Amino acid sequence: MLKMSHFIEKDDQERSIRVTQAPVLDVKQLRTSFFSSDGEVPAVDDISFSVHKGEVLGIVGESGCGKSVTSLSIMKLIPQPPGKIVGGEILLDGEDLVNASERRMREIRGNEVAMIFQEPMTSLNPLFTIGDQLVEGIKLHKKLKKKTASQQAVEMLKLVGLPRAEQIMKEYPHQLSGGMRQRVMIAMALSCHPRLLIADEPTTALDVTIQAQILSLMKDLNEKLDTAIIMITHDLGVVAEVCERVIVMYAGKIVEEATVEEIFKNPKHPYTQGLLQSVPDVREKKERLYSIPGNVPKPGSIKTGCRFAARCEFVHDRCMTESPPLYNVEKAEQHTVRCFLHESGGVINDRSAVGS
Repeated sequence: MLKMSHFIEKDDQERSIRVTQAPVLDVKQLRTSFFSSDGEVPAVDDISFSVHKGEVLGIVGESGCGKSVTSLSIMKLIPQPPGKIVGGEILLDGEDLVNASERRMREIRGNEVAMIFQEPMTSLNPLFTIGDQLVEGIKLHKKLKKKTASQQAVEMLKLVGLPRAEQIMKEYPHQLSGGMRQRVMIAMALSCHPRLLIADEPTTALDVTIQAQILSLMKDLNEKLDTAIIMITHDLGVVAEVCERVIVMYAGKIVEEATVEEIFKNPKHPYTQGLLQSVPDVREKKERLYSIPGNVPKPGSIKTGCRFAARCEFVHDRCMTESPPLYNVEKAEQHTVRCFLHESGGVINDRSAVGS
């Protein structure tokens, strides 16, 4: 298991001040579904969370848990058809993006909310230079002349630690390494100083050394620019390194939420505990790494009961027939869990409705 020394250190007083301020992003009971000839398939089902200025929030879970659908819903990039946001609110500084027009969303994307995708080569246009792509976004959103936008683009490349920024402006994506392309994507995402940055598995396609450099860069930029960040990942090492608070998702639901320190010291949901047991530890000699038995259920396949019941070692009859609400964890602040084992903490009613 990861050592506590790996956790990002944040001042408790600073964290408390942020909580009292209005969040940059406030997601309320969001539901996103996909439709086929077989009917509606819920991919994100009644989730609620918020992100404050300067905060780094991690969303963690296995593939198929709804993490990326959540991020695409925030950006309103769900392909329609077959997908659709069918309920809830996505409030960006109080403005509901669910009801925003496509014209308004084009103003918001890249300017007020930016996103970094997993594979930079699929996000960068191979036919245009790095400079052309950076400058275009700055000109579009900031209404600057080309010369001024070019100067700002060079400064952003320098900010993300790229040497010879002026030369890179003239190069094409295929001429750069994977790590350099991801730095370009970060520069592009931050070039208009967005209020919120969504990073969807930003280091997965990179080798371990480059991963560490990118995570260090993102921590540094978060401190310098005070931008709110949502870090989507399946890697708990990334969560420990960068995030302050973490949401654990399973089969479209939030099953646990707490500070990173609390999640690692005191995990409550059996799924969270299983994820932590799966983290390799170089101090332990094991012939075989632990893995949670079974697989994430297909969206919409579970109609009743707890969605983790089929994989849970603590399952009992109630889990098969009732869907647990979110409970407060006793003797812990800002720690909630969706599990009947912790119902003594009391149901929380202000963030999430009970649902299957």
